[in-house]
Amino acid sequence: MDHNSSALLFTIRLGSNNLNADDPNVLLLSTETYFLHPDYDPLTLSNDYGLIRLRMPITFTEYIWAASFLSANPLPAGAEVLTVGWGQISDETAGLVDDLRYVNLVTLSNEECRMVFGNQVNDNMVCVAGNNNEGTCRGDLGSPLIQYVGPMVFNVGVASFISSNGCESSDPSGFTRTYSYFDWIHNVTSNNT
Repeated sequence: MDHNSSALLFTIRLGSNNLNADDPNVLLLSTETYFLHPDYDPLTLSNDYGLIRLRMPITFTEYIWAASFLSANPLPAGAEVLTVGWGQISDETAGLVDDLRYVNLVTLSNEECRMVFGNQVNDNMVCVAGNNNEGTCRGDLGSPLIQYVGPMVFNVGVASFISSNGCESSDPSGFTRTYSYFDWIHNVTSNNT
């Protein structure tokens, strides 16, 4: 496991859906370290998964809670999912937005994804598409891909890449599948608490 102390530079903001509001429910926590997947390849974005350990434990509240489950099952093409993020809302805007945004998406087959991104798309990745070219944009990488199954919430991916044609293009967005890293996540979180 690649382990790095430079995560000390990050502050995690929990409990609010606005980046700048004076919100009494906000909890700011400093990071202690992070763990990159040992086989991460920055050129192909293969194994683009990392975990952050905070300096203090999170106190769960009405506004702060963990995703119910990490998905231990493969995510099929055609699944309804959603993502949230603070990223740009168009190619013309720059910087993060103040209000947390969400978008409903549908997963694509890897064959469809390869038609846009080529053979670097592997089985550990999943592409998604939204209505009216909606999806992730600059500033959203690292955001969760979530699937609701009845009352349960599954983390099924993490935003990894967008098209060089811009986030308003009809190209899909790419995520790293959580399913593929279930054992690694369990190993890191079990051995580093």
